[in-house]
Amino acid sequence: MIINNKNIYLYGEKESPVPLVIVNTFQGEGNEVYSALKDLTDKKFCLAVISDINWDDEMSPWECPALYKNDAPCTGGADEYLDKLTSSIIPGIKEELASDPERIIIAGYSLGGLFALYSLYKTGIFSAAVSASGSMWFPGFLDFTDKNDFYKRPEKIYFSLGDKEAKTRNPLLSTVEKNTREIYENFKGMGIETVFEMNPGNHFKDADIRLAKGIAWILE
Repeated sequence: MIINNKNIYLYGEKESPVPLVIVNTFQGEGNEVYSALKDLTDKKFCLAVISDINWDDEMSPWECPALYKNDAPCTGGADEYLDKLTSSIIPGIKEELASDPERIIIAGYSLGGLFALYSLYKTGIFSAAVSASGSMWFPGFLDFTDKNDFYKRPEKIYFSLGDKEAKTRNPLLSTVEKNTREIYENFKGMGIETVFEMNPGNHFKDADIRLAKGIAWILE
């Protein structure tokens, strides 16, 4: 289906009240994530994959210059997109279900993982978040998590990274593991059920599997 010019693909249980997992993705239908998730858990769930995201705008909380010469800058449209997500996209998804979900989880990869965590500070609709290889290098985000409170205390938060992601000459990207660990430790110290998992490889290895692993952990 299409809502707000986004293609949305639904997988899994639609007839009974189960967790609804929201995944924002740059493109693609989500078949690989769903398949990997089915291999990892026997829990029932509904997976809603939202495609055609304006990645550098809608997943970024504020502006950030381009990381490399030919890259696009981030333009900070996360708040506007989050408003669309909570006011029209998720209600539209729920209309396709036979009953209200028992809880709503937000998950994402890379900037999508950053957005998932950011959303917990802006809305109470999500009970848990998955940040798989999340962009915790984003300028000012570590400080943002230190100085702000969750809109509603989440039940669980999952973090992961590839063990080669911080091994880069880019000084900003190289902070990703340090920042992720610090945010994870801060949440753990707050008594939030959280985990930080390292995976083999760089940022682009096994993205669907890493995302599925995080969702499976949240569902348990």
